[in-house]
Amino acid sequence: MRIDVLMDKLCIVKHRSIAKKACDKGLVLLNGSEVKPSKKAHVGDIIKVTLYGFILECEITEIPKGNIGKSDVQNYYKLLVKNQTT
Repeated sequence: MRIDVLMDKLCIVKHRSIAKKACDKGLVLLNGSEVKPSKKAHVGDIIKVTLYGFILECEITEIPKGNIGKSDVQNYYKLLVKNQTT
């Protein structure tokens, strides 16, 4: 699944357009490398997002097959780091 779509479905960002712009600006890293919004994400990949003064790092544990509810998003990734930047 595309990284921008995955970030939207997992509620990491509010809208897919925000995920796309973050990727374009180099604020999204997939396994330590900057990615384009169309880059495919897989189970086991680590996503690091620096947005709105926060750093969020998570490991993908499952790729959703369609839309999922907000209460179920924690079943699809494991939160590694959530910090506020200085």
